[in-house]
Amino acid sequence: MYIVLSGTVEIFFTHKNTATRLALMKKGDFFGEMALFRAKPRTATARAVLATELAAIESKQQLEKYLLSNPEFAAKMVRILADRLANTNELLISKLNEITTKEIEYQIQD
Repeated sequence: MYIVLSGTVEIFFTHKNTATRLALMKKGDFFGEMALFRAKPRTATARAVLATELAAIESKQQLEKYLLSNPEFAAKMVRILADRLANTNELLISKLNEITTKEIEYQIQD
């Protein structure tokens, strides 16, 4: 996991050779937490847009220690993760509605 100390980092996802920007991270933002929590490979790519300085948290144990010693950051992290989850839920619902609408339109055409 990385915390942006200065600069800007673009987070993007590539599918079928098409990159989709997911977020721009600035000072105080963090990314890469899913890889620590899930112990699985990252699902997105990060690229510095400007000269950037990052703090690296390289293990789940190191993250837990950091969160315990920085309760303000821990609270911020919970809020941000909740916002990200809510945004993902909204996107998922939107996509499901699109699929359902297309299925209905297809069935009406038949």
